[in-house]
Amino acid sequence: MKNRLKVLRAERDWSQGELADRLDVSRQSVNAIETGRYDPSLPLAFRIAELFGLAIEDIFTSPSAPAP
Repeated sequence: MKNRLKVLRAERDWSQGELADRLDVSRQSVNAIETGRYDPSLPLAFRIAELFGLAIEDIFTSPSAPAP
């Protein structure tokens, strides 16, 4: 699944570790989500969306979705 997590994190000048702390997950989990090696659970996706004040769809997109 494609996502904008790295961009959103960088806009706030947060390290992967800082984001991980805010989400109560490991830094490795944040890295795996950012690189597309791991898709977050639905509860974690909601926590991410709430943290950034965005809808899940504004952060995560299906790899089969057409390009904008």
